Amino acid sequence: MKLTTTVPLKPSHWMTSANLLESATTPLQGVQEADVVIVGGGFVGLWTAMTIKELEPDARVLVLEQHICGGGASGRNGGFVMSWWPKIGSLTAFSSTEQALFLAYAAEEAINELGTFCERYGIDAHFRQSGWLWTATTRQHLDSWNGTLAACAKLGVEPFERLDAREVARRTGSSVHLGGVFERSIATVQPALLVKGMRDVALKMGVLIHEHTPVQDVQPGGPATVTTRHGQVRAKSVVLAINAWAAAVPALAKLIVPVNSSIVATERMPERLAKIGWTGGEAITDSQLLVDYYRTTQDGRICFGKGTGAISYGSRIDGVFSEHRQSIALTEADLRRTYPMIGDAQIQAGWSGPIDRTYDSLPVFGQLNGHANVHYGIGWSGNGVGPSRLGGRVLASLALGRDDAWSRCALVGRTCRSFPPEPLRYLGGNLVRNAVLRKERDELAGQPSAVLDRYLARFAPSGLEDKN
Repeated sequence: MKLTTTVPLKPSHWMTSANLLESATTPLQGVQEADVVIVGGGFVGLWTAMTIKELEPDARVLVLEQHICGGGASGRNGGFVMSWWPKIGSLTAFSSTEQALFLAYAAEEAINELGTFCERYGIDAHFRQSGWLWTATTRQHLDSWNGTLAACAKLGVEPFERLDAREVARRTGSSVHLGGVFERSIATVQPALLVKGMRDVALKMGVLIHEHTPVQDVQPGGPATVTTRHGQVRAKSVVLAINAWAAAVPALAKLIVPVNSSIVATERMPERLAKIGWTGGEAITDSQLLVDYYRTTQDGRICFGKGTGAISYGSRIDGVFSEHRQSIALTEADLRRTYPMIGDAQIQAGWSGPIDRTYDSLPVFGQLNGHANVHYGIGWSGNGVGPSRLGGRVLASLALGRDDAWSRCALVGRTCRSFPPEPLRYLGGNLVRNAVLRKERDELAGQPSAVLDRYLARFAPSGLEDKN
């Protein structure tokens, strides 16, 4: 299996402020042996490595990262540590009630575990558990959460609290919010500081990490052989934790499509935030398909993101996923529409990143082409900061051949709706994206959207939340 190497993406504001690019580990040289080799040094790869060392401390674990740990999606996301309660409808669509609840409760608990992990190891990742506001910013989006709340009620759980428009506007500091619900378990982090801390902990646990080591080829067998530019690893098991880069693997390309998301970060302005009343630290999203997601930072900035949904032909990870100017402009426009009172506040950073989107926006795990010792976990769909902890458990159990609740969970080997091949993927994806852009532009303007745009928008994959 050949893997494609790409140039490094533009560093995010998180990465530069965390000095993430400094003190990289040495590239792999020569031939080595391992029990498990993990391709990819982001959240999923590092959690997998640490979980293996917890389960089997004597296991020899190597992590191979083509650039630097956290240089992909893990160091450039919005820093939302989300649960899977907003996806409970999608979970119950392919699993039993017991499995859906197991995964939803586990994802919620993973947020608390992350806070405990940071405290235990002295990682100042700016962990703040102030909850999440799921809001409506147009009348068409009011009560879009009703289906999810009904699904929760059917299962006997109540993770959400309904809020009226006045309360949502007060907490968010913006009257564009017309209503919403609140989930208190959600946290925010500075993601690059988190991945930097995770790398340090993994190294102390005895995980061998080789950055600037692009993998060129993976050959299954006993042992499997992983070839890099200047070295080779023979391993009992291989784990592919490569996020959107998995689209370069033919067997995995049908399961995901890399889509762009962009973020802008303002200058520091704690006084303005205090004046508008946005001081609670909540994570916020609206109910658009091309979702807006935003939060404040420890040093008094607004980091405002938008799932702008741009794609590239052949799913190549290129400039669309690094610094896509059109998407960044759309993101800034939504920031200024949501918070017009920030006036002339400057945008000090803007960047884009890749999301490995599945059709239902939940991950899938399995064996690559049926090979018993090559495993993958992909499809985090923009919500990997918290659930990646569970992904590490699943992949660790699979790599070690353990028969437990994680290796048997409903996310492993599940049947997913597939995306079409090229050129239909690119042409159809852009057709649907443009229809969604027009539809949501009209809704924000208070105008009726075109019938054709509403029809085409139905073909968009589900997003961060299961909406009505």
